[in-house]
Amino acid sequence: MELLSSWGPVAAVDGHAVLGVAAVATGMVLTPGPNMIYLVSRSIAQGRRAGLVSLAGVATAFLVYLAAVTAGIAAVFAVVPALYTAIKLAGAGYLLWLAWQAVRPGGAPVFAPRQLPEDGPRKLYAMGFLTCLLNPKIAVMYISLLPQFVDPDRGHVATQSFLLGLTQIAIAVTVNGLIAMSAGGIAAFLARRPAWLRIQRYAMGTVLAGLALHIAADRTRAVAV
Repeated sequence: MELLSSWGPVAAVDGHAVLGVAAVATGMVLTPGPNMIYLVSRSIAQGRRAGLVSLAGVATAFLVYLAAVTAGIAAVFAVVPALYTAIKLAGAGYLLWLAWQAVRPGGAPVFAPRQLPEDGPRKLYAMGFLTCLLNPKIAVMYISLLPQFVDPDRGHVATQSFLLGLTQIAIAVTVNGLIAMSAGGIAAFLARRPAWLRIQRYAMGTVLAGLALHIAADRTRAVAV
């Protein structure tokens, strides 16, 4: 199964790579982090419109990361394999940390109502952008995890990186948008049914831990553009 690109004569992305990126992206976006906390808090405090404006800033930051990876950050790791290995293991370690954060007792509920001052659209957008740009989860995703799904035998590496990055962005924006639009309802639902929150936490913790172990055990080398 392949997704072909018209940008090059032999550029293609393996369908399994797309599914792998989709699994990583889904696991990470459903695990509470800076992006989710900011979007949910704004949606509950100021309404859906504020959440969507904030999400636009988050999406812009995703595109910045994607542009950097497409420009050839992965080539640095191909030249310095030890750096690639170190960052890959750091990425696996960070996923394990996220898994622990998802299941550890006493974590602060993401959907708990918070009293926040009302911000205008420009500040909402800027804060969404900065929250995502400085989010270590996203840095790990693009710098350490995404390049591992690129196969140089399938053609232009930059094109593959771009298509795989778009997969991550589509999933992250869609899921975050749904969460922002329904944050109030989710908060009320979880307040009445705390068992569902525990199920979500343990399911995501298991997924992230599995991905971390798979990445740590992987022995493939970085590829250059």
